[in-house]
This record gives sequence, structure tokens and C-alpha cells, in this order.
Amino acid sequence: MARVFSGIQPSGILTLGNYLGALKHFVISQHEHEAFFCIVDLHALTTPQDPAELKQQIRTLAALYLAAGILPEKATLFVQSQVSAHSELAWLLQCSSYMGELSRMTQFKEKSEERETVAVGLFTYPVLMAADILLYDTNFVPVGEDQKQHVELCRDIAVRFNQRFGEVFVVPQAQIPKIGARIMSLDEPTKKMSKSNPSSLSYISLLDDEADMRKKIMRAVTDLGREIIYDEDNKPGVSNLLVINALCSGRAVSELERLFAGRGYGDLKKDTADAVVSVLGPIQRRAKQIMAEGEVDDVMAIGAEKAVRIAVPTLQRVQRAMGIC
Repeated sequence: MARVFSGIQPSGILTLGNYLGALKHFVISQHEHEAFFCIVDLHALTTPQDPAELKQQIRTLAALYLAAGILPEKATLFVQSQVSAHSELAWLLQCSSYMGELSRMTQFKEKSEERETVAVGLFTYPVLMAADILLYDTNFVPVGEDQKQHVELCRDIAVRFNQRFGEVFVVPQAQIPKIGARIMSLDEPTKKMSKSNPSSLSYISLLDDEADMRKKIMRAVTDLGREIIYDEDNKPGVSNLLVINALCSGRAVSELERLFAGRGYGDLKKDTADAVVSVLGPIQRRAKQIMAEGEVDDVMAIGAEKAVRIAVPTLQRVQRAMGIC
């Protein structure tokens, strides 16, 4: 069976965009592949974190993974820092990576421009991501469009390493959803929905209450004119609402265009809010139950044990190839 790996940072607030662009696809992948899903807490350290908050966010994210439908009997769910092979392989791969290729990473350029000081970890972040992926002989990496460049770098690193040391790594492929790979901001629909946005009206948190979800969607920016059609260039706001509605309701965008023909933006927003609440409401209730019952800690401990059994032999294979084991 082919193997799939992906991860989410436990920093900040998990958004509707994270669910539709990642978690929802993880749930499907676990039934099609041998799945490894990671809470990438080491990646979160590229920006300052409050230790107590980070610890709580890790547990909350694990609960949301499970509440969204990740099944421990189907997929391995674990915390990155509990498998030391991630850090060890990252260093070995850094020694086979180049400053030039890392400096070309778009996300590094965007994030470093926003700060007076930049941590070295933010620069080498893509190499740690490559280590995450390569440790598990990953075939497929489900990611959003913004992470595609990082997976391409991972492929380059793996190919270069194999050419030098022999066939050590499986070269992975990115899996990008045909629809929903980029859920856009509610108040600025030409930009991706992001938990780092200072405006809470720009995103829907997976932990927002129903009233807040509805308020944010009803206030979402739309476009000139009245026609409800999917047109990213000329109607980015309406297009974003159509995509969110389609992914939450299970209806095709074309079906929604027919349904709202001749109707106003208010009707689209109300229907979209109903669809979002119907999806996120049950996830929230299940997550709270999981946290209360203490299921999270047991699942993560078991997942870490399973991950170690796969990751350590891969690390040892790399070490032997490089002559240090």
C-alpha cells in the first residue's frame, strides 16, 4: 500500500481553510493509503511560542484531528518532537542542501519581510519538512498550493542524495486538491485565509461558536454586480463563498451557480453559513468530548511508538549511506 504523510502546525488557531484544504483530505487518505499524520510542533518553534500555550495547542490539534474523522486504527497520529529522528535527519539533509535553493523559497521571503529579526529555523524550515516526509518512505504528500514549492524542494533533495549515495529515499509526490487547495480570506478574498491574520473577521476558527461563524460569513466581502458565478479573477469574494459552500455541503459549484441564479448575495451567504455550521458543529462537540475523556494522550503515545518503528530504520539507512553508522 502506498504511504501518505502530512502535518499541521499547532501554532495559533486552526481555521476553516485548514480543515477544507487539509484535514478533510486526510480523512479520505487514511482509507486509501497507509497514513502518517503529524503535529509538527518543531516547525511551530520558528516563531516565538508561549510554552504553556503550545502544549495546550498540541493537545487541542490532536483532538481536532480525531474529531474530524482521523481513526487511530487506520492512521498513525503523532507529535513530531516525540520522534527524535526528525531532528537528526533534518541536520543530515541540511548538509546536503544549498543556501541558494532555500533562499528561493517563497514562504521564507514573505514571512521574513514581516519581521525585524528572522530565526535561522525559519530559513531551514523546508529541510525539516523534507526530513518529515522522507523518514516514512512517503509516496504522496497532501498539501495546499502554498506548500507545493516545499515538496518540490524535498524531491530535489531526495534525488540529489540518491544520486550521490544510492537509492536511499523514496521520492514523494505532492497531492493538491482540485478544489479548495486555497481557501481565501473572508475580508480580503485575494489572499489566503490565515490564522496569522490580525483580523478575526478574515477567518473562521474551528472553535468559533455558531453565532460568530454566521456573523463572519454574513460580513464576508463580495464583489461588484449581482451575478453569482465562479470567476476567481473578477469575482474572488463570490468564488470563495461558492467553494466553501461546495466543500461543506457536498454540492458542486456548478449546482450552486444554478441554485442561486437570480438571487442575491445575502442568500448565498446564509446558505454558506448553514453549510459551515453543519460541518463544524459536530467536530467541535466531538473534540470537546475527546479532550474531556483524555483520549488524546493515549492516541499520541501509541502513534509516536508506531512512527519510531518506521522512522528509525530510515534514519539508520541514511547514516550508513553517509558513513556515520
